[in-house]
Amino acid sequence: MKLLKVIFTTILFLAVVASIYFVIIYKGSDKEKKVLTDAERKGTTGQYIKLSQGVTHYQVGGPDTGKVVILVHGFSVPYFIWDGTYEYLVKQGFRVVRYDQFGRGYSDRPDVVYNEDLYLTQLSDLIKQLHLKTPVNLAGVSHGGKVVTNFTCKHPELVNKVILVDPAYPSEIPSASKLYTDYYEATHGDERATGQLADFKYPERHPDWVSKYRVQMQYKGFRNALISTMYNYNYNGRAANTCLNSTHKQVLLIWGKEDHTVPFTFSDSIRSVLKVDFFPMGDAGHLPYIEQADKVNAKIVEFLKR
Repeated sequence: MKLLKVIFTTILFLAVVASIYFVIIYKGSDKEKKVLTDAERKGTTGQYIKLSQGVTHYQVGGPDTGKVVILVHGFSVPYFIWDGTYEYLVKQGFRVVRYDQFGRGYSDRPDVVYNEDLYLTQLSDLIKQLHLKTPVNLAGVSHGGKVVTNFTCKHPELVNKVILVDPAYPSEIPSASKLYTDYYEATHGDERATGQLADFKYPERHPDWVSKYRVQMQYKGFRNALISTMYNYNYNGRAANTCLNSTHKQVLLIWGKEDHTVPFTFSDSIRSVLKVDFFPMGDAGHLPYIEQADKVNAKIVEFLKR
């Protein structure tokens, strides 16, 4: 009996020590030290607007009379991912809007479930409260492609043309528990940041990309937004693109041939159910409009003006 008591006590002691150790590692590694406030936002570029689920960071440029184009970023890189294309379209006379989705960049990180409804409501609210002339043109990259596709299916009357850039297609909920995923993301923050370079074929040409990305990681709620999205944004690529096809919108599909984030082969899956103007781009990874800016941006303008 005494031996069993000693064994149990030892196991309990080791479990407590291990728990303390993991908590220390978690707290020490966690990059989210600040709360995103108006004071933190002071001096940033762009504008801010209060929507139904919180404050959204956005930027709008171009003439009031221009055709409206809304640029929707991907899973975790905020609206600076559209820098070049935004500036190009503004110079071409379009009314261009880009924004940080909730949980990213300088937008609020509401403590809610990050599912399809949250993302579509944010976009819908933005269109209404900015009094944008509808129907608008939507462009989405990667995860933004999911948002744009789902939004067009739900609100076809608000959308004119659709541009999909290397859109996310397969969507699998992680097999690990949320607790484990949260711990891993907290203790591997540098991996999340440096991993963004994998979107490029030539990462060495973007030396400031990781440092720009890290800015948003210091604010509480960023990691929760990513994890909640992983587990709660249910997306069936084939069904979503079939639905988009039924809206009869003109769709431009752009894809980097050397994309390792969402492999080029998924373009075949999309085109099997969705009629598109297909623009495969060689010598480019997941972000062809950045790596082959001249060619891709010119194609986007040609498509929008058609």
